Amino acid sequence: MYAHRSTLVTIPALVLTLLLAGCSMTHVAPEYTPTMAQEGKDVIWLPTPTDLAERMLKIANVTQDDLVYDLGAGDGKIAILAAKEFKATAVGIEFNPDMAEHARKNVQRASVSNKVTIITGDIFKEDFSKATVLTLYLLPRLNIKLRPKIFEMKPGTRVVSNTFTMGEWTADETVQTDNGYMGYFWIVPAKVEGQWSIQGLPDLNGPQATLSVNQRFQRFDARLQINQDDIRKISGKISGDTMNFEYMGQSGKLRSVVAKIKGNLLEGTVENFAGLVVKGSKQP
Repeated sequence: MYAHRSTLVTIPALVLTLLLAGCSMTHVAPEYTPTMAQEGKDVIWLPTPTDLAERMLKIANVTQDDLVYDLGAGDGKIAILAAKEFKATAVGIEFNPDMAEHARKNVQRASVSNKVTIITGDIFKEDFSKATVLTLYLLPRLNIKLRPKIFEMKPGTRVVSNTFTMGEWTADETVQTDNGYMGYFWIVPAKVEGQWSIQGLPDLNGPQATLSVNQRFQRFDARLQINQDDIRKISGKISGDTMNFEYMGQSGKLRSVVAKIKGNLLEGTVENFAGLVVKGSKQP
């Protein structure tokens, strides 16, 4: 009698368990898996080779103090690598919601959720102005479209691109893997175009000079005027907030100037003139 009652209880419980298990299995969706060369909003998806990604982050000198933004994050590889291997904080921006969610799962699997954020968004609309490092794997026309926004970023911001250049903005450095993959590196230059009043340049026929600068990305041509009859053409380079140029002194020796740009002010030194401070201000 007790065995009969026990059977009546056990069979329905077993059936219910199987039914619930079946329902659960029916509603489990397969995890999204991206496919090579799948189409996106503006580009197809091709993952960056790991060795190139590492070299890109190394040439950008990424450290734990950096905030890395990966524009077009894909599966999250570069953002994860920046956090895991270089200890940086990283943000990936990915337009495809499925791909963005896939990247988030990869972030969790890599145990870097405390360091990496994946945003579902449009790189032309999202704010990445606080980045100290930008990584890109976009087409040249998209790099050029982003260029004005990049030039508004803080001087010294580092930019590195897989495969594609920035048009006329030539790279400061390049990297290449053993398999021939290329990466291009730039440093956002300070804006120095315009006319500067400068005091303290040594070995000149006068205490003051005017520097009229025509800037082209990280390079510039300028006219150094000491007085009405003493005008010299010079050229130089800007690396982040640092301006470098040379001029010929009255003595016939080439003088090398290194100056820091802080908005509309500059302050620098001249090689072989210890203790001398060169100062300048940009005229409105």
